[in-house]
Amino acid sequence: MGQNSWFMVKLAWTTGEKKVIVLSLLSAFFAVALNLINLYVSPTILSVVERHAPVSELIGTILLFTAALMFVSAASAYVDTNTMYGRISVRCEFIAMLNKKSATTSYPNLFDEKFKKLKAKSQDAINSNQAATEAVWTTLTELTKNLLGFAFYVALMSSIQPLLLVVILATTVAGYFISNYANEWGYRHREEEGEMENRMYYLNRRANDLTSAKDIRIFGLRSWLEELYCNLEETFTAFHQKAEGIYIWAKIAELIFSFVRNGIAYAYLIGLVINNGLSVSEFLLYFSAVGGFTGWVTGILGNLNQLHKQSLELSVVRECIDYEEPFRFEAGEAVSPEDGKEYEIRLENVSFRYPGAEKDTLTDINLTLHPGEKLAVVGLNGAGKTTLIKLVCGFLDPTKGRVLLNGKDIREFNRADYYTMFSAVFQNFSLLAGTIATNVAQDSVDIDMERVKECIEKAGLSSKVESLKDGVETYLNREVYEDAILLSGGETQRLMLARALYKNAPFIILDEPTAALDPIAESEMYQKYNEMTNGKSSIYISHRLASTRFCDRIIMIDEGGIGEEGTHEELLKAGGKYAGLYEVQSKYYREGEEEHEEN
Repeated sequence: MGQNSWFMVKLAWTTGEKKVIVLSLLSAFFAVALNLINLYVSPTILSVVERHAPVSELIGTILLFTAALMFVSAASAYVDTNTMYGRISVRCEFIAMLNKKSATTSYPNLFDEKFKKLKAKSQDAINSNQAATEAVWTTLTELTKNLLGFAFYVALMSSIQPLLLVVILATTVAGYFISNYANEWGYRHREEEGEMENRMYYLNRRANDLTSAKDIRIFGLRSWLEELYCNLEETFTAFHQKAEGIYIWAKIAELIFSFVRNGIAYAYLIGLVINNGLSVSEFLLYFSAVGGFTGWVTGILGNLNQLHKQSLELSVVRECIDYEEPFRFEAGEAVSPEDGKEYEIRLENVSFRYPGAEKDTLTDINLTLHPGEKLAVVGLNGAGKTTLIKLVCGFLDPTKGRVLLNGKDIREFNRADYYTMFSAVFQNFSLLAGTIATNVAQDSVDIDMERVKECIEKAGLSSKVESLKDGVETYLNREVYEDAILLSGGETQRLMLARALYKNAPFIILDEPTAALDPIAESEMYQKYNEMTNGKSSIYISHRLASTRFCDRIIMIDEGGIGEEGTHEELLKAGGKYAGLYEVQSKYYREGEEEHEEN
């Protein structure tokens, strides 16, 4: 709690929101001042009446307290209203840090179950004004207020029998813990309750889902669904009956402790009135102070309990933000593409096993991608083709072995810099809600429009773009823009090619981006890629062998290793698995080509 509280204070200070700290302290101060004014107003006025003071003094006292109440109330309301904005800003800083972590974290973390759980829980701690990253300021303010009030009331009641203070403290603490333990029964059993609620909501959704209507009627599911729901409802009701019974007994215990505390205090103060001549105004002051003292103690305990819960959530957020990075970023060696320089990637004895897997996906891979070479990677689904590409691109690090760029282990480089060496088109496209130009440039500022148009022309998309009213400024993605257009599969492919050309990186990776197209269309698209990426080092992945015949070299991934290697003609002559798989596919290719020609 101490570490997280100090972290929040430092964060507010370093992000330029120092006013959050000042306003929180002022809020606590004004709250205590308002409480003390209310505590003293009645006893002080009663004391003036007891002394038979002049009416002018009585009116003056009333006006003084009225003015004090007005001023402190107004100041407190002003501070409480304005402190909200700074607290939101501090929470937004958490949002920014989490967004940055998500956007820049090492690729393996995105599939790390621990990191994913931390990220999901962190979202709950930042998603509203009541979330821990903002609400903790309210708790800290309340705790400061209660500590200040406690200190003032201890000073005020220092003349009272110490034993009475001990009794008040003991009964207050005991009552609080019994009440708090009972009230948190529901919190401790929240997962049990949540499971029942989820089941009830699920049945309710399914019973009202039109897609289930036919099944419910054909298979006579209505009575079964009703029986399931009624059983869950009975269990849910029994759960809450038990909870309410616990809450009632907690309230009874709290009432008993309150009765004992106030009874003892009342009896003691009456004794002072009878035996020690305690005035009525003093009696009223001390008796009110007993109740107030109890409130401060209960408040401190409650605030500490709440701060503990919020600190657990803050710890989750901080753990997510500080989650260990397996890759080097700022600490890595800088690297960037240089025009005219040749680059080579070499895999030395590379093996890779996914976390929790029983065996390696890839084993002892030795492979060199030479400058300007066009390499095809083929194999059956699940053979490890995409994993190989992830290793080459630096999304994953080998379990064993090394990936080298011009002879240097890529783990030594700034990984973000290393990514600048690649242009890629993956199976899932990342079309952004923006213009055609922003999707080609992958940026919204400093776009070279002439280069955008040149790349679109090379990709064979010029006629489509020129037919649009707004040209390259036409929006894509109708989820955001009502006037956006939809591109066909082939047009999207060409847009992806234009994007790859715009980046102009030394290496181009194509990881089955045309899988949704028919074999003939895929082959034509790959030929287009081949023409436009001339002179670049390229890796083409496809499970359709005919699409990559143009490549300088083809490797077939089989049983976690490189099963066969050579040109298309060499592999056919070898008569191995590649030739066998090609023969199986070729019949379909020929039939598709004939149908394509007829169309």
